[in-house]
Amino acid sequence: MSTTAGPSDQLTIVQLTDTHITAGGTLVHDAVDTLDSLRRTLDRIVGSGRRVDALVLSGDLTDSGAPEAYRRLRAVVEPAAAALGARIVYAMGNHDERTAFGTELCGRNPTDGGGLTAPYDAVHEVHGLRIVVLDSTTPGRHEGWLTDSQLNWLRSTLSRPSARGTLLVLHHPPIPSPVTTVNYLRLQEPDRLAAVLAGSDVRMILCGHAHLTGTGAVAGIPVWVGPALSYRVDPLAPVGRHRGQVGYGFTRIDVLGDAVVATAVEATPAEVVYDIPEQAMLDRLRALALEAG
Repeated sequence: MSTTAGPSDQLTIVQLTDTHITAGGTLVHDAVDTLDSLRRTLDRIVGSGRRVDALVLSGDLTDSGAPEAYRRLRAVVEPAAAALGARIVYAMGNHDERTAFGTELCGRNPTDGGGLTAPYDAVHEVHGLRIVVLDSTTPGRHEGWLTDSQLNWLRSTLSRPSARGTLLVLHHPPIPSPVTTVNYLRLQEPDRLAAVLAGSDVRMILCGHAHLTGTGAVAGIPVWVGPALSYRVDPLAPVGRHRGQVGYGFTRIDVLGDAVVATAVEATPAEVVYDIPEQAMLDRLRALALEAG
C-alpha cells in the first residue's frame, strides 16, 4: 500500500467528545451553553465542504444522562451527518446513562442481548475501516473499567483483520496523565487492554474524558485524547489547583494510506489572521523553494 494518499484512498473521521448536552438548556457549570458550541461546530464542519466519512462521539454526550438531553443532541447531530453523508458512531461516557443512551441514540430495547443496562460495545465499518467501540463505563463510577467479557469480545473481533485496519474508541484514556484528577479517573488496569491489542490491526485509540488534548501509546499503538467540546481542563494550573476554562475543540482524523493522523481543531470563536486561496499559498511556498534552491 502506498503511503501517498489521494482522494480515492483518504478517509476523514471527525471526533466530537465530551459534548455534555443538558436537558432544558441548563448551562454547564452555570457558564457554558454546550448545545450552542456543538451546533456551531457542526455548522462549521458542514460549511467547510470537506468530505467527512464518520462522526465519532466518544462519550459524555450528555451531562446527566437525561433522555431529553440525548434528543437535543440527536436533533443537531443527525441533520449534520445527513448533510455530510457521514456515519454516526456513538460511545458511552461516565456522564451518560445506559438506558437513555441505548433508547434515544441506538434504538436498543430490553430484548437486545444483555438488555438496556449491558455495556454498549459495537463495530462499525466505514469504507473498509473498522471502528470498534468499547464501553469503558461502570454505572455510578467515574473511572474506567473493562470486564473480562468485553476483552474476550474484543480479542475475538480483532482476530479477523479489517481491510484498512481498526480504530478503537473508548471514553477513558488507557494512559497516565500529569493532571492528578485526570490520572485518577483514567482507564484502570490498562495492561489488560494492552495484552489484547498487541499484534492487532488497531491503528489508533481514540478517547475523551480528560477535557484536554493529549497523546501517548499502548502496546505501541498511538492513543489520542481529543479536546472536549464543552470546556477545557487547564493542564498547567497552579500547584494544588484544578481549573476549568472556557474553550472547546474537536479532532480531525485522516487515514492517509499507511498513516493515521490526528489533528486537534480549535473551535472557540476567534478573529481570523488571514484567509487566502489554498493554491495561492502553495504557489508562494513553491516559489520560495525555487528561490532557495
